[in-house]
Amino acid sequence: MLPTSRRRRASLVALALGSSLALAACGGGGFEEDGSDEPASSGDGPVTLEVLIGSSGDAETKAVEDAAAAWAEESGNEVEVIVANDLAQQLSQGFAGGNPPDLFYVDAGVFGDYAEAGNLYPYLDQMADADDFYPNLVDSFTLDDEAYCAPKDFSTLALEINTASWKKAGLTDADIPTTWDELQAVAKKLTTADQAGLVLGIGRDRVGAFLVQNGGFWVDGESGEATATESANAEALEYVQGMLEGGEAVLAPDVDAGWGGEAFGTQKAAMTIEGNWIRGAMENDYPDVDYTVAELPEGPAGKGTLLFTQCWGIAAESENQEAAVSFVEAMTTPEQQLINADAFGVMPSREAAQADYVEQFPEDAPFIAGGDYGQGPVNLPGLGPVVADLDSQLEQLKSADVTTILESFQKNAEAELQ
Repeated sequence: MLPTSRRRRASLVALALGSSLALAACGGGGFEEDGSDEPASSGDGPVTLEVLIGSSGDAETKAVEDAAAAWAEESGNEVEVIVANDLAQQLSQGFAGGNPPDLFYVDAGVFGDYAEAGNLYPYLDQMADADDFYPNLVDSFTLDDEAYCAPKDFSTLALEINTASWKKAGLTDADIPTTWDELQAVAKKLTTADQAGLVLGIGRDRVGAFLVQNGGFWVDGESGEATATESANAEALEYVQGMLEGGEAVLAPDVDAGWGGEAFGTQKAAMTIEGNWIRGAMENDYPDVDYTVAELPEGPAGKGTLLFTQCWGIAAESENQEAAVSFVEAMTTPEQQLINADAFGVMPSREAAQADYVEQFPEDAPFIAGGDYGQGPVNLPGLGPVVADLDSQLEQLKSADVTTILESFQKNAEAELQ
C-alpha cells in the first residue's frame, strides 16, 4: 500500500493534469463460452457496466457500442457506453467523488498518476493470453513491477516520404535512409527553396525517438529514475540540433504548420516523422499527395521509435470487476481488434493479430514493426508538469543549449520522484 501522502499527491496531480488525450483509439471484442450459464459478475445476477471512452469519432463510437452490445447479449449483462467530452476531467471528477465509471480509457502518459493514487484495479494477470500483448505496450502500464491493464491498441512513429519530391531529387528505393548519416544526407538532397527536406513536430513525442535510437530516454520506467543526463541523450539531441542548424530539417512552426502531417500534406516538407494517424489526414485532406512510409532509420544503438497507447482501465472502486475483466477480454481479442482496425484505423495490441493486420494493411507494415522495439511515453507518476516544461524548452531546440535542457528535466524530475 502506498503512503497516504503519496496517494493524495498523485490524486491531486491527476486532477491537475486536465490534458486532452492524444490518441483516441480503442480495442474490441470477441466472445467465447466460459462453461458457465451465469453472467460474469461480482455479485448476484446481471450487472450494468458504465464504460467511459474518449472517441476519435462516430466510427470508433459505433465499433465500441457494437462490440459492447454483443458482449452484453452473450453474457446477460448490460453496458452503457459514454463518450467523454473531456476524458481526463471526467475521470478525475469520478475518482474524487468516489463514483468513477467501471471501465475507461487510460492514456499511458497519465497511467502512473492513476495507478499511484490507487484509482486502478490491476487485473492483467487474470486475463487469458495476457502474454500475447506486445511486451513494450504492457511496460507502458506497469508500475512497481505490477502490470495493471490491457493495452487497447497502439501507434508508432515512422518516416513519411513524398514520392514526387524523392524522384525529382534523383533518389530511388535504394536511397531510403536506414542510418542517421543517410537520413541527414537525403534530407539535404531534398531541401529546396520551397520545400524543407525534413519537418519535425516539436516536443519530446518526436525527438524522443532519436534518444531511443541512441540507447537513451528521459526516464527509466523499470527503476523509476530520471535518466535525462546520460550522454546518449545529449548525443541524440545534438544530432537533431545539427540538422536544424544545417537546414536539412526544420520544426513544423517554422513552415507555418501545426504539426508534421500538415507540413507534409501541404508539401512544405519532403519528409516528416509522424504516426500512423497521418494516414487518415492524408486521405481526407491531401488525397493527391503520393507518399511512401519507411521504418525510422537506425541510430548508433539500433532501431528505435516511440509508442503511443491506451489501456482499458478498471476502477479500483468498481463493484463489477469480474464482469469488467470479462468485458476487456472480449474487447481485446485479435478478431475484434482487426474489426476496429478496419473501422477506424488503429493497430492491434496483440501480437497474434500482427500478420493478419499487415496482410490487410500492407502500407502500415513499417508502423506495426515498431511494436517490437518501440518505447512508450514517460509514465512515472507526478511528472506531468515536468514533461510539459520539457516540451516548452524543446521548442527552441535549434538554438538552445542541449545540456541545459537535459539538466533541467533531470533536476525537476528527481524532485518529483523523491
